[in-house]
Amino acid sequence: MTENKKYCCPVAAAIDEIGGKWKPLILWALKDQTLRFSEINRELPAITQRMLTKQLRELERDNLVNRKVYAEVPPKVEYSLTAKGKSVIPILKSLCDWGEEYCKSKICLNVLD
Repeated sequence: MTENKKYCCPVAAAIDEIGGKWKPLILWALKDQTLRFSEINRELPAITQRMLTKQLRELERDNLVNRKVYAEVPPKVEYSLTAKGKSVIPILKSLCDWGEEYCKSKICLNVLD
């Protein structure tokens, strides 16, 4: 982001960049591959197209996701992680590992299937 913000702690800064319901899931979907909008939408069927568009724009604005537009008809747009976006993946991996352990000790339906 271009503006300087003051945070109470580094966790607040991190959450400001990648927080919310959808941003971590979008980043996780892009961790190993470049995807088109429709492919991301298929990976996250519960997200609306409007929300996916909004979240992708914010991730692009914050330099976490790269958007590449191809000059063809119909337009082809691909999304991939930037270096900054890739730097978040180990954190998301740790969160994934924690979630798997949590679900082993609790009843989590459809998470580990």
